[in-house]
Amino acid sequence: MSLDPKSARPLYMQLADVVAAKISSGEFAPDRMIPTPGRLSEEYGIAVLTARRAMRELRERGLIVTVPGKGSYVLPSGPPPEA
Repeated sequence: MSLDPKSARPLYMQLADVVAAKISSGEFAPDRMIPTPGRLSEEYGIAVLTARRAMRELRERGLIVTVPGKGSYVLPSGPPPEA
């Protein structure tokens, strides 16, 4: 899947949607690391900052968690644990 730079939808949102679809399909499995922003920027021909913004969007959607110095991981699906 490729990104459309001519789209009215920002590139970071397009990338977040692509990664979210890969999570939904199981291509990126729960508790597994996803590609780094650097790798995503190379793969999709976008700036690293754009890829980082997409990662932030995925965190806000509750799809991934980022562990400093370790990487970003797919969160298990299902309702969050009760506090």
